[in-house]
Amino acid sequence: MDAADQRFRRHLPPALAGHLRLANVDREAVVVVVPSPAWKARLRMDTALLLAAAHAAGIDARTVTLKVVPPTAPLPERPGAPLSAAARATLEAAAQSVADPDLKAQLLRLAASGRAP
Repeated sequence: MDAADQRFRRHLPPALAGHLRLANVDREAVVVVVPSPAWKARLRMDTALLLAAAHAAGIDARTVTLKVVPPTAPLPERPGAPLSAAARATLEAAAQSVADPDLKAQLLRLAASGRAP
């Protein structure tokens, strides 16, 4: 799909190509994902251009479906807060009380790391 998307966007004006992505080709329809309802409204008027780009990319499509998928912002990386001595002791006690060896190992690693998840 990535290769088809690249071929498709290569045949679009750069001002449009950066704001959409070819998400699927289903028989005679292409599904194009856009980041906002405003882009969807704008591209609804340019379906002929999108179909021409699909044909130029070797995709035999007759219809275009536009879907809004807002971009997701990456979560900021932040270290966990340091654990108190009491929290570490509680994790170690919990580790000793469980029978599951994997869970026990995870609890001990967490206690030893000194950081909250």
